[in-house]
Amino acid sequence: MPKLTIDGTEIEVEDGITVLQACEAAGAEIPRFCFHERLSIAGNCRMCLVEMEKAPKPVASCAMPAADGMVVHTNSPVARKAREGVMEFLLINHPLDCPICDQGGECDLQDQSMAYGTGFSRFHENKRAVKDKDLGPLVKTIMTRCIHCTRCIRFATEIAGVEELGATGRGEQMEVGTYIERALTSELSGNIIDLCPVGALTSKPYAFTARSWELNKTESIDALDAVGSNIRVDARGAEVMRILPRLHEDVNEEWISDKTRFAYDGLRRQRLDRPYVRENGKLREADWREAFDAIAARLEGVAGTRLAAIAGDLADAEAMFALKELMAGLGSPHLDCRQDGAQIDPAARAGYLFNTTIAGIEQADACLLIGTDPRWEAPLVNARVRKRWLMGGFKVGLVGVPRELAYPAEHLGAGPQTLGEIAAGQHGFAQVLKDAARPMLILGQGALARPDGAAVLGLARAIADTTGMVADGWNGFNMLHTAAARVGGLDLGLVPGEGGRDVAGILAGAQSGEIEMVYLLGADEIDMQGLADAFVIYQGHHGDAGAHRADVILPGAAYTEKSATYVNTEGRVQRTSLAVFPPGDAREDWKILRALSQVLGRTLPFDTVGQLRHRMAAANPVFGEMDVVQSAPWQAFGGDPKAVSDAPFGRRIENFYMTDPISRASETMAQCTGLYVNTDSGRTGTDG
Repeated sequence: MPKLTIDGTEIEVEDGITVLQACEAAGAEIPRFCFHERLSIAGNCRMCLVEMEKAPKPVASCAMPAADGMVVHTNSPVARKAREGVMEFLLINHPLDCPICDQGGECDLQDQSMAYGTGFSRFHENKRAVKDKDLGPLVKTIMTRCIHCTRCIRFATEIAGVEELGATGRGEQMEVGTYIERALTSELSGNIIDLCPVGALTSKPYAFTARSWELNKTESIDALDAVGSNIRVDARGAEVMRILPRLHEDVNEEWISDKTRFAYDGLRRQRLDRPYVRENGKLREADWREAFDAIAARLEGVAGTRLAAIAGDLADAEAMFALKELMAGLGSPHLDCRQDGAQIDPAARAGYLFNTTIAGIEQADACLLIGTDPRWEAPLVNARVRKRWLMGGFKVGLVGVPRELAYPAEHLGAGPQTLGEIAAGQHGFAQVLKDAARPMLILGQGALARPDGAAVLGLARAIADTTGMVADGWNGFNMLHTAAARVGGLDLGLVPGEGGRDVAGILAGAQSGEIEMVYLLGADEIDMQGLADAFVIYQGHHGDAGAHRADVILPGAAYTEKSATYVNTEGRVQRTSLAVFPPGDAREDWKILRALSQVLGRTLPFDTVGQLRHRMAAANPVFGEMDVVQSAPWQAFGGDPKAVSDAPFGRRIENFYMTDPISRASETMAQCTGLYVNTDSGRTGTDG
């Protein structure tokens, strides 16, 4: 390990790090524009110049490897003068846009020019102008501000795996943009907004709407997929103005998907802000008492076995637990949280978790994708797989619909027949998995949301057993969920009880008349025609499919409007925070269920959210610890592998930009759908 002397202090650092990183480890602040810890080193901006003894001139610390015996001065007159000169050059062509720039208040160039600039310029020539590029409906460009740090280029190429940004021309004529006029086709494209150190790349939907210092900032969790990305919700008054990523190395690092970042405008459209009751075939506004009385009158004398409940993909754990307790009090065994019909075995936790963990992907040696499209189902998981592939020595096989995944994936087959061959050792990829020290598989909902899903689950488990995926300190069996509520619902036992019906059974019972009442807790992805003859109670926050079918609507709170618990696909328990209050008469979901239970004469045994969470932890200890992945024992699960059909696996998500009531209400996501999904722009990527 090399020892350096930095500003008179000797420090020992790890092998392979740069002088810039060594200086920061010693407590010295080094300005930079092009350097980023997660991107390759470019050495473009030269802002990180430091003085090094025995060197003929200042050195770029970001590109200089730390070596034993170096003596570095970070704040000497030579280093200060060098940075002043670099800053003076950077500002030659930079426009005086600070009063109208959305980056104002968060601009690295603004901050560093104040700290390291001179306050004057010796250049009087006209500033150059560069034509703005059209990168699509998400990223706004003002390319005259660009300082050619190439962070956006490196992110698109290295992290997103979409080589669509680059630099053309040299010197005065150099421009950053797409080589041909087209929109970016990555589901992670919004991250270049955060990476840009100036105002060249900003958020197009957020443009000219607010200043950073006007916003209240709340740390929270994303609920639009099952990754559980850590986010920061920026709000002004009662309105969410933007959503930004928050650092979490084990989940999303410092990236978020475009849907997470830009679907927030759906939070203020088509909202349910008051109860509704259906009379004479039409919904009318009501107050809470009227809505509860209508439910109580309809359920009077109805046996519990004729009642059912379905929890949707955005439901929080507190609401699902309260719903389960209410249905148990009413005597109903018919409830389910798997509204897509996925045949998941709730008895074995290891059978429905991403056991490797998202960060653990980086330790794997081979990967088998089964009935999943991680690029659309979980872009951050897909980015981790790409990160592992870039390290080398990593083969990926795909069984299902061919797909462009930002890394090479060998298409092995279309359905269960290929899985049977791998399990029996009759397929070439079986040997790849056996030879790997840490093999893994990712089982998607496209393979489980079908009649033989339980058999496919059993077949996937057989592959894990026969190829040595489960060993001491390693579990390579992974299920990738698409719903934020799914793992929490399974952990709480929100599945049919003894003699109970699942979603398909509930819909069949509603059609036959055996089920009289169905309670939909934000469940919008089911076939509402199957509920034609039932009394439907819909509790949710958007006027989506469930609200259109409902006989009584109870307005709930969205994930940005409550402190609520979610469990991500790897079993990590996390909690959102209230950033804005729910609109109108809407309330937190568990409070609605608690109040309804009292009207129905089945009062739930908790009055505060603390009491509710205490009971949740008693029901399942995993809810007792936040932000921890608890490993699950490997035990039997799944159906008979021999019971699979020959039908190929389908795709779980047909439109990445509209998967839930919030994103379906978003104008920005509608623009993305029109550009990327309903055209042949390339982001559909169906060819492997």
